[in-house]
Amino acid sequence: MTNGYDERPWLKAYDPGIPADIDIPEKAYTDALLGGLTAFPDRAAMHFMGATLSYRQLDDMSRRFAAFLTAGGIKPGDVVGLSLPNIPQFLIALCGTLRAGCTASGVSPLLRPKELSHQINDSGCKVLVTLDAVFERVVIPIKHEVPALSHVVAAGIGDYLPVIKRILAKLLKKLPTGKVTPLSGKTIISFKQVMAQYPPGKPADTATPDDICLIQYTGGTTGLPKGVELTHRNIFSNLTQVKHWTDFEMGTDVLCSGFPFFHLAGLMFGMTAMATASTQCLIPDPRNTKHICGEIRKYAPSIYANVPTLYQMLLENPEFKKLDFTPAKIFVSGAAPFAVESINNFEAVVGKGKVVEVYGMTETSPIITGNPLVGAKKIGSVGIPVSNTHVRIVDVETGTNIMPVGEPGELIVCGPQVMKGYHNKPGETDHAMREHDGRRWLHTGDVARMDEYGYFYIMDRSKDMLNVGGFKVFSREVEETLYRHPAVEFCAVIGKPDPKRPGSEIVKVVIQRTAKAREMEDEALKKDITVYCREHMSPYKVPKIIEFIDEMPLTTVGKVDKKALRS
Repeated sequence: MTNGYDERPWLKAYDPGIPADIDIPEKAYTDALLGGLTAFPDRAAMHFMGATLSYRQLDDMSRRFAAFLTAGGIKPGDVVGLSLPNIPQFLIALCGTLRAGCTASGVSPLLRPKELSHQINDSGCKVLVTLDAVFERVVIPIKHEVPALSHVVAAGIGDYLPVIKRILAKLLKKLPTGKVTPLSGKTIISFKQVMAQYPPGKPADTATPDDICLIQYTGGTTGLPKGVELTHRNIFSNLTQVKHWTDFEMGTDVLCSGFPFFHLAGLMFGMTAMATASTQCLIPDPRNTKHICGEIRKYAPSIYANVPTLYQMLLENPEFKKLDFTPAKIFVSGAAPFAVESINNFEAVVGKGKVVEVYGMTETSPIITGNPLVGAKKIGSVGIPVSNTHVRIVDVETGTNIMPVGEPGELIVCGPQVMKGYHNKPGETDHAMREHDGRRWLHTGDVARMDEYGYFYIMDRSKDMLNVGGFKVFSREVEETLYRHPAVEFCAVIGKPDPKRPGSEIVKVVIQRTAKAREMEDEALKKDITVYCREHMSPYKVPKIIEFIDEMPLTTVGKVDKKALRS
């Protein structure tokens, strides 16, 4: 029996030249990586704080890192943890890890010792590449808790800075460094020593499409983070889909992304850039908008990829509005909703139609949908499914009944980019991955709807959807309305249990005010916002509790941290 989803109405909105189904070769990601490393050896692979590394240098250094792993007894399939910000060593170690046939796992350098030991032990990590600046604070406290960890590589943020910058930074004490000491039973070595001591041999480069390429951990917003197993086939497939969708051109593009590499969105754009011999502007601190503006002025990026909050922070920097965005063909926005009003304000500076909202998750490598690059973009929509991807909306309660077009429900997805499963968690894998009509579908936990043209709209995470006296309240819908109020810079809607009505919730909004609005008296502003909400939304959606906050808590990727707001 056909339905409005399986007919794929979105295909009519595809840009010219993008097929419904791409013939994706049976290849590993390393096959694509080798093509990128060798096609343009003298092209800049990355710019970092005034330093530039070419693809020839990246090839050489990645082979040195692969040689280090092999000499240390690290075998194909073993896990290497990469706990670094966006600095050259991350990409060098990533390439070397994969070329040695090993599995890479992104690890946030902001994790606390207990969180780090959980991720190391859960993944079976044998090698950890981390910052010398956090070694004493994070690695030493867990030295007896991670028996499988045999090697620690300590990298310095200033290792690849130009000499003058490095000296000045040390003199001014602006360069975070830390003491690295021996640990009994473990090999401790600096990244610079690895590069100096191990010659660039010929790596194995033997990965197959079904080998595990990455174990990436979910954000852990509902408990301990889960390791997501992504095969080389998953990554190569999504790379191919993204390359077609965003128009990455071999050897010509310049990418500016504030997504951290330890987050899959940042990692995927970085991996796509390397596979297409594109140049990357590395952004170690996305909150430093002055630095980002300088990189834009100097290198004229053609492709941007960021969370909405970073685009909004850039817009607040007067220097950003003076830049020339003629070379920019796309501003990818993902990982969180981008308010319609904010998109309009941003495009007034960078150019109409340049913002492309995408949607995805760690479990899908990560891209599922995106607005077309050339064709009709629907602001507020996350676009249409990329090639080779099937999407349905099913009922939230059972996940088995297909919802009518236009009605909200849980979004489920089927495609070559969908994960193998959760690492060491067969029960959770079976719950998330279910078979319908002979296909394996991932149940995302996101509430969405599809319009008649095949465009999808994310209403909420199912866990963020509120129940107010039997009515469903979607937090994104309320937030979108609030973002149109001139006093609201950032906001987040969360639910609080209603003591008078068991099972029901009270709508609460946490607001970070604009600079001008901070001059207003709190109670007067709360009253003004309440009146505004009553004029623009149904009574049961109007926030009953309004709380002002000086600075909105953000996750490591830059999303509003609702978990922190609830605690």
